[in-house]
Amino acid sequence: MAQHAIFTEDMKKTHTILVPNMLPVHFDLFISMFRKYGYNMELLRSSERAVVDEGLKNVHNDTCYPALLVIGQFLEALNSGRYNPDRVALLITQTGGGCRASNYIHLLRKAIAKKYPQVPVISLNFSGLEKESSLPLSAPIFLKLLYCAMYGDLLMTLYNQCKPYEKIPGASDNCLKQCQHRLEKTLDSSAYLSLERNCKTILDDFARIERSKEKKIRVGIVGEIYVKYSPLANNHLEEFLIREGCEPIVPPLLEFIMYCASSTMMNGKLYGYRSKETTFNGIGYKLIYAKQKQLIKIMKKHGVFEPFHDFEELRENADRFISQGVSMGEGWLIPAEMAMLAATGTNNIISAQPFGCLPNHIVAKGMARAIKEAYPNANIVAIDYDPGATSVNQENRIKLMLANAALES
Repeated sequence: MAQHAIFTEDMKKTHTILVPNMLPVHFDLFISMFRKYGYNMELLRSSERAVVDEGLKNVHNDTCYPALLVIGQFLEALNSGRYNPDRVALLITQTGGGCRASNYIHLLRKAIAKKYPQVPVISLNFSGLEKESSLPLSAPIFLKLLYCAMYGDLLMTLYNQCKPYEKIPGASDNCLKQCQHRLEKTLDSSAYLSLERNCKTILDDFARIERSKEKKIRVGIVGEIYVKYSPLANNHLEEFLIREGCEPIVPPLLEFIMYCASSTMMNGKLYGYRSKETTFNGIGYKLIYAKQKQLIKIMKKHGVFEPFHDFEELRENADRFISQGVSMGEGWLIPAEMAMLAATGTNNIISAQPFGCLPNHIVAKGMARAIKEAYPNANIVAIDYDPGATSVNQENRIKLMLANAALES
């Protein structure tokens, strides 16, 4: 019998489910989608120092930075008085891989056990973990999540391609909000399945934003998934780069999803076994990759914005530098994304590295030299994010990288 609170079907009517902020654009769509199934979710947007302080007080200081932030953000919310602990639940994702991210849920339960034992912790995963406490994921929900990820990737990418060049301040933000609002309505019906029509509408909306022709430094952002995407974790890195006159290039979430699926398939191939997990991931990979190719085709046909990298090309690029059997944490994906960015003209690359993420440090710092040898113009800088690091120090290192980029251009 479980020794912790369990989220029951009846709680859908009474509880608010709090969600940590990793991908603001994507998670807004995910939350809107889950509302259609009766779940009342709320995205936590707090980014004050209190989040870090709560994490430090309740998580061992040797634990990786993303775990500290996620748990700290939950505890800051619970302690703030904004929520009734008897009417709230916490949602956390699990990849099921060797990364400690799969164990955050146990650290979180331990952190809330004494003060908030009545608060259920829910797992969102596709690996069969935490069966008693996991969010039920039917085939329709999985399909909607996939489409939300695709639409989120498109919105994030178009926003970053427009925001640095907009002539009317705030035009990109307004367009993003309008597109999100329209997509939330689209998710109410089967209209969300009309990928080409919905994407063309979004592409047309962003294409109408007046943009300057000024040439700006393009900066790719790679690294551990939480720090790469979360403005809380990376001190609003994308916003900082835009203020510095750069265009941030952020890899889509679909790449990480396909990385997880392909790595499971690769493990089966390398170790000579087949299982339900490898079969499921193989089917899922084919579906997701087919949708990514469709999305790339739509963007190319529209012709205004630069499309995503083809994931199979990314895998081929990885093979030049590292085995696809290296799948702890973000594994081979980080050097593959660095190499792909350098190969397609984005020479300036930030590798966002959280404290305590050993696989990230090995594959990112360890492969940077090999990638620089293959692409001499590559300007790769590793930025460490941890509770003691100041944003001033991080921003100064990035400014130094940008100064070098300006001299070379």
